[in-house]
Amino acid sequence: MIELKDVCKFYQVGEDRVRALDHACLHIYPHEFVSIIGPSGSGKSTLMNIIGCLDVADAGSYLLDGLPIEQYSENQLAQVRNHKIGFVFQSFNLIPKLSAEENVELPLIYQGVKRAERQQRVKEALRRVGLEKRAKHLPTELSGGQQQRVAIARAIVTNPKLILADEPTGALDSKTTQEIIDIFHDLHAQGNTIVLITHDNDVAKQASRSVHILDGRITEVKL
Repeated sequence: MIELKDVCKFYQVGEDRVRALDHACLHIYPHEFVSIIGPSGSGKSTLMNIIGCLDVADAGSYLLDGLPIEQYSENQLAQVRNHKIGFVFQSFNLIPKLSAEENVELPLIYQGVKRAERQQRVKEALRRVGLEKRAKHLPTELSGGQQQRVAIARAIVTNPKLILADEPTGALDSKTTQEIIDIFHDLHAQGNTIVLITHDNDVAKQASRSVHILDGRITEVKL
């Protein structure tokens, strides 16, 4: 599903040209649950941005479902993000004035899905994360773990092929962290491909495979 070959990414910092990714190679198969782990500054966020089509590589190739992403226009990248990838972030990124169900509904509105179908899919997505009874609540009325469940429901409501989670447990306590990881295990068991970015070894170990990144290079793959 995901194939990166010799991917490089550079950033200009003052007069210096910093290599954030250094000939990174990675292959993730459909229906895998893979964690990407590395310390701050290792390149994992840059790698996530490229996998998620939020940024493009300066060199190398990226195939997503066999498609050459590095050749895509910004409009094409947006289409891929909207239809193939569900994003989950550490900070939840919920809209405060919208209820849980309204936050989950937003991607379907952008896709032009009709109202009746939207309502059915939102209800099912919230059920899958155990929040159907909190559908009318605002984010401020929900705990951190519940807000992350809403974010996961929003990510899966479009039925994406890939769920990309960036430090999804970074703001949560250990008990809630395990509850969120259990949801990812359930989604994986249902056939989703999951890529989870983390700096936490205990979280990374719960994936089926862990990819280690350091100084922009993938240094180890644990099976």
